[in-house]
Amino acid sequence: MAERKAQLDRIDLRILEVLRSEGRISYRQLSERVNLTPRPCQARVERLEAMGVIEGYRAVVKLPAARKTIVIAQVALTDHGRSQGPFEEEMRNNPAVLDCWLVSGSFDFLVRLACEDLDDYRRIADLWLKSPHFRIEKIVTAAELQAIKRSSV
Repeated sequence: MAERKAQLDRIDLRILEVLRSEGRISYRQLSERVNLTPRPCQARVERLEAMGVIEGYRAVVKLPAARKTIVIAQVALTDHGRSQGPFEEEMRNNPAVLDCWLVSGSFDFLVRLACEDLDDYRRIADLWLKSPHFRIEKIVTAAELQAIKRSSV
């Protein structure tokens, strides 16, 4: 990452700042915001994509409240050597999992899920707890009541 930072100048950083909040902005509008002409601006964005600094673009979606219950689960594994790989694979493949982070501290993973309701979450958590592949020590859960601020970063 230090190499990438060294290769980013003031204009690159400004481009990234604008794209972080307005990923669908046109090259013409972006170029005006960073004081470049459109062609060099587009070339810089393409270079940032090729470098892997820009990993992709996504939509931030607000689900209707009646359709989904958002649950945040802190998960602690008993045996990292055997469990971490299978658990990470489950996180990547489970459609209910919106986000998952490997974290430091008293828990190993922070998982954000979209469930139909709390019973749906309980079914998912029970499957994880019963799985001999995951060896989960404990799960501590909180239901999301209201998003105060969401970032796409």
